[in-house]
Amino acid sequence: MLTIRAILGMGFFVFAVFFQSARADYPDHPIRLIVPFAPAGTVDGVARLFANEYTKSLGQTVVVENKAGSGGAVGILAASNAPADGYTLLLGNIATASAPALYPKMGINLKLLDPITLIGRSAYVLVVRNDFAPKNLSELISTLKANPGKYNYASAGAGSAIHLAAELFKSKAMVDVLHVPYKGAGPALNALFSGDVEMMFGSVSELKPQLQSKKIRAIGVSSLGRSLALPDVPSFSESGVRDYDVPGWYGIYAPVRIPADVLKRLREAADATLKSAGLQQLLKRYEMEPVLGGAKEAGDLLELEAKRWSEVITKANITAD
Repeated sequence: MLTIRAILGMGFFVFAVFFQSARADYPDHPIRLIVPFAPAGTVDGVARLFANEYTKSLGQTVVVENKAGSGGAVGILAASNAPADGYTLLLGNIATASAPALYPKMGINLKLLDPITLIGRSAYVLVVRNDFAPKNLSELISTLKANPGKYNYASAGAGSAIHLAAELFKSKAMVDVLHVPYKGAGPALNALFSGDVEMMFGSVSELKPQLQSKKIRAIGVSSLGRSLALPDVPSFSESGVRDYDVPGWYGIYAPVRIPADVLKRLREAADATLKSAGLQQLLKRYEMEPVLGGAKEAGDLLELEAKRWSEVITKANITAD
């Protein structure tokens, strides 16, 4: 006759076998990839193309779920507070790194996110109206220093990536330019076309068609070296603004405390996705360049970016809309 201890031991053994079997089947239902912005635009586009390739690597559907609000803070909170079971992921970018400083009352804690992988990075480009006199970055800085507060730049809103890029430029170049926020990069670009502002930062992929049609002029790119997409445009560092490097980067993150084997599966599938032909097409479509490394680099970058943008936000006294 089996003793109570033996029966309990068998029960625990059966449970352990069942638990391990259940985990071995991961993923057994669709995974949601939270994009903390509305549909359309570069961030959403990158997420959808990556999800398509990640689906193939994981053998399970990865569904993009848009959770917009408060400059990305709503989606970031939804992802970081989701169950740590591997079925909720976050598409991270500059907005993720800057959110804690921009929205201090929302309680965003980036330590609640585990890195999965980086996807790629691209440069921002500073553009000006065709009738604006400066032809290069050196001339622009000289013009701005000679006329403090006279000229304006547009952004996609207070705290947006292109706003932060501009404020870092102002700090590095020691110039005074007035910020005019708009509700999105599209309206900001229209303001540039109409002559309401003299300049703006924007993503290379979004502004390249306007540059090719010569509707606006490029002054410099935000990467340390020249962008492969705009090889004739010098970088800020090359033009004398030292240590200026603002990448438009994208990565995948998950809630912390995911079981080790599930986390390993997510990261291995991400590595396979990064090597796929489909991912290479994604990079090309959005004028992005591949990045070296995986989870560690994604974690290190988020930490460094959070520190940097917190300092910029504090120094410039930026408050989110």
